[in-house]
Amino acid sequence: MGTAGGKFAVNKQLRASGGIVVRIRGIQFHIDPGPGALIKANDYNVSLRGNNILLCSHSHLGHCNDINVVIDAMTHSGIDKRGILIGSKSLVQGKDGEKSYITRKHKGRLDKILALEASNVVKFGNNIEVRTLKTRHEDETGIGFKIFCDKFVIGYSGDTTYFEGLIDELKGSDILILNVLKPMGHKDESNLCSDDAVKIIQAVKPNLVILTHFGQKMLEQNPIYQAREIQRITNIQTIAARDGMTINPNTYAVSLKHKNLHLY
Repeated sequence: MGTAGGKFAVNKQLRASGGIVVRIRGIQFHIDPGPGALIKANDYNVSLRGNNILLCSHSHLGHCNDINVVIDAMTHSGIDKRGILIGSKSLVQGKDGEKSYITRKHKGRLDKILALEASNVVKFGNNIEVRTLKTRHEDETGIGFKIFCDKFVIGYSGDTTYFEGLIDELKGSDILILNVLKPMGHKDESNLCSDDAVKIIQAVKPNLVILTHFGQKMLEQNPIYQAREIQRITNIQTIAARDGMTINPNTYAVSLKHKNLHLY
C-alpha cells in the first residue's frame, strides 16, 4: 500500500507509505504500517480488520507511524481483542529515553506483543512461520523478516545497508522484497542502493525480486529503469513496486489495481 522510503519521499508523499499486506492461507500480515496506512487501505479496498499479524521492522515513522490506528481498525477500537505484533525492541519498548510508539492502551488491544531481535522464530500453526533477520541501520534494533509457508518463502530486508552476512540472512527467499532507497552510484551508510541489490540478488537467486522503499533521488531516476538494469545484470525477474500493486505469490503474476477494485 505504499512504496515511499526516506524522510523526503515520505514527508512529501511522493509515493504512499502505508506498508505491505501479505495474505497466506487465511492469515493476513501487515508489514511496516507507515503514514497513510488507514487511508490507502480504504483506497485499495484492503480490510485492516482482516489483519492477524503486524510485522514492524523498526521505529522510524515511515514504518510505524500508523501502528496505533491500524490496531484500532483491526480490533474495532478494542471491542474485539485480537492479533499479534512482532516488532523491533525500539518500537515496542522505546529507545534513547523515548517511549514506545505504541500506546499502553493499544498494546492492551492485542493478544500478544513480541519485541524480538534477529534470529528469532515464531510459528503459526503447522505451515507458517516468521523468522527475524539481522539489519544494519540507524535504528540498531531494526530487523527484517522471512515468512515461510509450504509453497514459498518471502524475504523482506527491512531498512539496512549492505553488510557481510546480509546475503546469508536473505538466502532461501523465493520472493525477495528489498528496500532500495537510492539508485546506482549512490551508496548509503544506512540503506541499500541498486548496486547493493545486484550483489544480493546474484547471490540469493530468488525467483522474483520486488524493489520498494524509494527515496527522492531514486524516484527522480525512475525505479522502473533501475529494476530493468538490475534484471539485465542478474537475469532474475525484478520489479519496481508501485502503489496499489498486487502479486500472486503462487504464480508471480503482477497487476496494478485501481482504487475502485479489490486488491485481493
